[in-house]
Amino acid sequence: MVYHDVTRPLKEGIAVYPGDIVPSFRQEDRGRYLLSDLRLSTHSGTHIDAPSHYIRGAMTIDMIPIENLVGECTVVSVPGKESVIGTCDLRPGTERVLFRTWYSGEDTFRDDYPGLSRQCAATLAGLGIRCVGIDSPSIEPYDGDGTVHRTLLGHGITVIEFLDLSAVGPGKYWMVALPLRLEGLDGSPCRVFLGDTR
Repeated sequence: MVYHDVTRPLKEGIAVYPGDIVPSFRQEDRGRYLLSDLRLSTHSGTHIDAPSHYIRGAMTIDMIPIENLVGECTVVSVPGKESVIGTCDLRPGTERVLFRTWYSGEDTFRDDYPGLSRQCAATLAGLGIRCVGIDSPSIEPYDGDGTVHRTLLGHGITVIEFLDLSAVGPGKYWMVALPLRLEGLDGSPCRVFLGDTR
């Protein structure tokens, strides 16, 4: 199996959603060892949204079932440069889906990034999807009101945002997406690998 790391490098200068913490890192040489101090948010870089991100009292990042984050997934290539993904043409039985758009090649924030329409989110919820990911800063368009997030997270769908899918094509993969076990929090930076058996 060939593995593809579809995680964006978490570094100073990485694009952030407006209002989010700009990550910073400080490394100290203590003679016999190095020690680094990190400042970032739970939604820095490639990250996973927990239901509690938008729904108060809902499941936190440390409670997300591993079954949502490990298993077969489908990468869907979205053509064009639209900012709203209006349709979700998936077969029943698909459990994890990642949307590959033009944004995988971007390294700065743009408010015309692609996100899912309300209709697309409702379709995914109706299909029994466990996990949905996208390569843009948010699963929801910039002018969204939170409905897309609440629809997905409210149906127990784990959301992964700000992937880098530029090196993978559409098709089936084996996905492993692991957040930090941050007790009681609303999200976490994560590392995501796609295994290709073709």
